[in-house]
Order: sequence, then structure tokens, then C-alpha cells
Amino acid sequence: MSDSLEQIAREVSVCTNCPLHQGRTHAVPGDGPPQADIMFIGEGPGFHEDRQGLPFVGNAGQFLEQMLASIGLKRSDVYITNVVKCRPPNNRDPMPDEIEACRSYLERQITLINPKVIVTLGRFSMARWFPTARISKIHGQARRIGERMIVPFFHPAAALHQPSLREIVEQDFLKLPQFVEQYSTGIEEAPPDVGEEPPDEDEDGPVQLSLF
Repeated sequence: MSDSLEQIAREVSVCTNCPLHQGRTHAVPGDGPPQADIMFIGEGPGFHEDRQGLPFVGNAGQFLEQMLASIGLKRSDVYITNVVKCRPPNNRDPMPDEIEACRSYLERQITLINPKVIVTLGRFSMARWFPTARISKIHGQARRIGERMIVPFFHPAAALHQPSLREIVEQDFLKLPQFVEQYSTGIEEAPPDVGEEPPDEDEDGPVQLSLF
């Protein structure tokens, strides 16, 4: 049987691969069109997402929709998911073993959607492609990796917690159309400085997953 986003969603809804399933109301596999050009990958569901089974429906999700509107897009134009599909308890950061437990779901989603551009939102999704990078150094820079453009962004919740980041997030979003164009023309952005420094623990700010 061929794979599909619906099949992944069914598997995620009954997944017991890590302890996060014990506290969930609903798993949150992802949402959006199956042939989206742009795919956003956040960190994990929060309170509202756990209740509704949809990603980014809280305050950070509203801000994300505002940023999409600033470049002429709607939520229904993009695919949105997270590195973990169930809400971590007490809105804590996802743990490495939890991210690993969901890795195959995310990889299958990427394969099926085959987006031109993947936007990582926050440090934990960025680390999948840039494990030693600092988000403060490479945010808003695109790099072609394999068949796609990967673009790290600060998480929208970071801009809500730290108003000084709001303008940075807004300016990064304005670059998205050109990254889609670069994908089509084959132009590659200069590789980001990935360095060897580990990401600062507080670079995304004290992100509360209930805002996701």
C-alpha cells in the first residue's frame, strides 16, 4: 500500500513510540495541502494544539498567519507540522529521544509533500539540518540541501516573548518568496555560518509551547 499523509496521521494518532502519548488529548500530525511549496516545521504542540489536534492554533499560530499574509499567502497555502507530534508535559522543550521517536513520521511527510522550501521554526527543528549552528547566526539564510532549500527562522513564539525579535522575524518572512524563486532558478544562497558553537539555551527565549 502506498504511503499518504492520511496514513501517517492515522499512525500518529495511536503512536506509543515515546512517553508523550500518555498525556495527550490529541496527537498533532500536521496540516496543509499535500503538494505545498513551503513546509514549516516547528517544535511541538501546545495546549490549544493538543485540544484541537491541529498545529499552530494559539497566539504564535496567529502571528504566523499574519506573517504569511505579509507575503500574500494564507495558512491553507503551506504545510505546517512539528518535530514532535504530541504535547510535551508542562510546555517543556522536546527531548532528543522524543524527537527521534517522531523522526520517521517527519521524514515521510517531507518525502510525500516534497516542498521546494522548508522553513524551520526554532532551534529544535533547525538542528535537524544544522545541528551545531546558532539560530542567531543563520536565521533568514537559505541553503540548498539535497533537493530543497532549508531556511532557519526564529520561532514565532520567540517574537511574542521578546519584542526585539519581532522585526527580525518580519524581515525574514519577507525573504520567503525569493527563496522559492531561487529554488526554481537553481540559484543558491551563500551557505550559512554553521560553526561549531552549540545553540544558546535561551536564543528562542523561554518559549511556552502553549503558544504554538
